[in-house]
Amino acid sequence: MRTGLEHLTVLITGASGGIGWALARAFAEQQCRLVLHAGTRLAELRQRVAAESWSGQAFCCAAEVSDPDQVEQLFAAGRSLFGSIDVCVANAGVWPEDACPLHRLDPARIRRVIDINLLGAIWTARAFLAQVAPREDGKGASLTFIGSTAGRFGEAGHSEYATSKAALVGLLRSLKNEIVRLDPYGRVNLVQPGWTVTEMARPALTRPGLVENVLAGMPLRQLARAEDIARAVVFLSAPELARHVSGEILTVAGGMEGRHLWDPDDIDRDEVLRRLGDR
Repeated sequence: MRTGLEHLTVLITGASGGIGWALARAFAEQQCRLVLHAGTRLAELRQRVAAESWSGQAFCCAAEVSDPDQVEQLFAAGRSLFGSIDVCVANAGVWPEDACPLHRLDPARIRRVIDINLLGAIWTARAFLAQVAPREDGKGASLTFIGSTAGRFGEAGHSEYATSKAALVGLLRSLKNEIVRLDPYGRVNLVQPGWTVTEMARPALTRPGLVENVLAGMPLRQLARAEDIARAVVFLSAPELARHVSGEILTVAGGMEGRHLWDPDDIDRDEVLRRLGDR
């Protein structure tokens, strides 16, 4: 099935992380040119890219997404190599593992999460939209935010994280109406992953009872892989698959409802984790 993504330029923030790396590989499979951002792990990202057959179509660059000047420089570097950026995925984010109620949260932790997850997404969107212009082939610009089910259901002990992700909904609703004034075919969407097996989440998933309780709220009793999130983003970004989809929230969380559908005691944690390696 054709996606229309071939030879478009895609900028991905947070490409050195689990979902970010899956995004890079998924778009590379579509023969896209890639501008891959890393925060503090640029050397690691470059090593991983160098080992791939598509390394020649990728450019890696570091930037602090909470700094609008550095974000603008990131986009400028990408444009200098590939021309305009056609697709943008605002994926960079942090999730402090330790749970802490709001009244005990360190203000520095709150500011850091908001600066990276929310303001980083705003600065990324701002820099992307500043260079958006209609393409002659009518393939509209596409911007996708990576949110979280924490922004939909909340997450006790991580209120600053849930707030940063919930705020992306307001940003989405606003920008879907702004982008069409720059490109009449431009689209903005949001993907909300649930619990996904990534480097960031893996330590938390080792806590006794966590996997069972997470899956008790999902009809599909399985954890997501980073590839599951990446494929959803590719769909939303593809001009031939989702050309009339904008302002939408696509939740990739096994049908999560925020309530228990199964008895946690009936869930075999080891079997769930084993299946992740089988697919």
